[in-house]
Amino acid sequence: MDALYLDCFSDLRFSNSNCPESPTVWKTSIFWLAILTTIGFQVVSNFANDYGDGIKGTDDNREGEKRMVASGVISPAAMKRGIIITTVITLGTAILLIYNAFGKEQYGYILLFFGLGLASIVAAIKYTVGKKAYGYSGFGDLFVFLFFGLLSVFGTYFLYTKSLYWVIFLPAITIGLLSVSVLNLNNMRDIENDEKAGKRTLVVKLGGQGAKIYHYALIITALIAAITYIIFNSPTQFISLIAFIPLAMNLKKVYHNKIPSKLDGELKKVALSTFLFAILFSIFN
Repeated sequence: MDALYLDCFSDLRFSNSNCPESPTVWKTSIFWLAILTTIGFQVVSNFANDYGDGIKGTDDNREGEKRMVASGVISPAAMKRGIIITTVITLGTAILLIYNAFGKEQYGYILLFFGLGLASIVAAIKYTVGKKAYGYSGFGDLFVFLFFGLLSVFGTYFLYTKSLYWVIFLPAITIGLLSVSVLNLNNMRDIENDEKAGKRTLVVKLGGQGAKIYHYALIITALIAAITYIIFNSPTQFISLIAFIPLAMNLKKVYHNKIPSKLDGELKKVALSTFLFAILFSIFN
């Protein structure tokens, strides 16, 4: 990052005339490889979550869709092989992504992003796998925010521009908090089963009412971050706030909910709203 961007990083004025516009360098190969790598990380995370909870018996009486290992559709050994294969493929696409972004000469960036890729794989697996799985001690929310929010947005931006622009922190917060809200809603639905199984998610620690307040805070703060970015960056991006309409309906549903298992249908609503925001934000950015 050059000196001018460092000056802008500490300047609270988004529209500072001395600051350059956020650089945009489009490269199709980076886009598709980033998409494939992201999907790979998500699949590894889902497989590992299914495997970890399945072998520990956490999913035996789980609400919502049935898990593959717990229901006996896939054996633990087969799921473990699936994790390994998906991990290898994902690391392969990650290496291609890094090469396309930095070439052969920028060794510092290459090592940094390869390290971040490995960290992402480890974080995805350690959520429920192992004796010290962090998802069982209430740290899942933090890791989702860091890896699915800050790292994914900042990392992708850096792959294109080779620079950091502090205002990108705002949409990173929005995506991160909305991703956490999906996890929180999932844990709210499973609160009774998780508590019985000894899975001390943040929802279990906060209790039902505390988890609701936390959920409101996640979505409202995500909205505030998005609006703040849009006001000082581009009015046309207000279109992306359409995604918060179903999220407002979700907040109402959560507020009136008395039976956690009834929240299962809300998971898709929040996940798809997060995806819609990301798509609209990208198109009108």
